[in-house]
Amino acid sequence: MAKQTARTTTKKEQPITQVPIKVISVNRQAYHDYEVERTIEAGISLVGTEIKSIREGRVQLRGAYALARKGEIWLENAHISPYEHGNRFNHEPMRNRKLLLHKKEIDQLLTKVATKGLTLIPLKLYLKGGKAKIELGLCRGKKLYDKRASIAERDVKRDIERIVRGR
Repeated sequence: MAKQTARTTTKKEQPITQVPIKVISVNRQAYHDYEVERTIEAGISLVGTEIKSIREGRVQLRGAYALARKGEIWLENAHISPYEHGNRFNHEPMRNRKLLLHKKEIDQLLTKVATKGLTLIPLKLYLKGGKAKIELGLCRGKKLYDKRASIAERDVKRDIERIVRGR
């Protein structure tokens, strides 16, 4: 039998492993009310039992938004329900949560928000490698006629798919 030897590999040869992502909450209203120009992933600074509630899926992003204060980005108006089996040290459901971004990313986002009149809206909350992450969208508000046009476009696509499936 041939003796097997350990082969050393360079960093370029190693396969990239995909980290599993479990989507917890999607802000569907944001896709209806806003036109998303760019998305960015950010971490969330959590306290106490918040991660346990997130793992149970007890999160509401509807109506949430992100603001800049003193060079930091904060998530406002997001509801993470109190953990059922928590004790008196359970978290406040509507507290403001700090988002974890690099300084360069924060500066880029703040300049776009200030100059173009865009808004930071949370689109998705998910677990990535055991850590809670949020997908922020740099969004522009849709006018009423834009909303109607996107609904009509969606209906046309749905009708075309029905016809194609019927054949």
